[in-house]
Amino acid sequence: MGLTFEKLNVPAAYQVVSREIRRIIVSGELKPGDHLPSEAELAEQFGVNRSTVREGIRQLENDGFVRREGRKRLYVSVPTSSDLAPRASRALIMHQVTFKELWEVARVLEPACAALCATNRSAAQGDAIQENIVHTRHMLANAMWSTELDTQFHSLIAEGARNSALLLSREPVGLLLYPAFEMLHPLLPQALGRMLAAHDKIATAIAAGDAGEAELWMRKHIVDFRRGWEMANLSLDVPVTLPGAISED
Repeated sequence: MGLTFEKLNVPAAYQVVSREIRRIIVSGELKPGDHLPSEAELAEQFGVNRSTVREGIRQLENDGFVRREGRKRLYVSVPTSSDLAPRASRALIMHQVTFKELWEVARVLEPACAALCATNRSAAQGDAIQENIVHTRHMLANAMWSTELDTQFHSLIAEGARNSALLLSREPVGLLLYPAFEMLHPLLPQALGRMLAAHDKIATAIAAGDAGEAELWMRKHIVDFRRGWEMANLSLDVPVTLPGAISED
């Protein structure tokens, strides 16, 4: 008859198991804290072997939808930014995003985080930001620790905004953008001091509850970051690379 058919793209059985359990969780039939049936019970219900269920569960664990209590008991959980951000960051890497593209997003999101943090933060979150400033001042001569504290500073402000949509949006960008600051220090020694000065202004505005001032200084800080990048003769258009913490995740 001369007919030809395209090959079917049939998902592996473990992917079907993972997808169905995820659907039930997202639909609300299973809620955070609810226990899942055992692997043996799930295998019987799905009509597959336990190794297939185990692989499907592993995928759900990696995505943050399921966690183990002890060694065996499984329960439903809500994926956090720490579950999702490294995977999203890896996707950005695969799309070969550049420093310029990340910076353009940060220029919008980071000032918004700072403004919301000034009005929405809890007392504990405000204390954590001030503690970060103290640690950064003590570790300023150490580029590696200063870079880590810089990343933490921006994450703390995003958390203090208390807006889950904003937090989940900016975290993958922050994981890639702020570790790049470590490259600046050998080429631009004054960068660390300028970073601390900006952080101090932002933290002071947040502590005072001044959303406008916090937003203004965060915008200046992000603009200064790009200016330092250009002064160090680093290309804006080269694709960023994975920090070790993400690549090893």
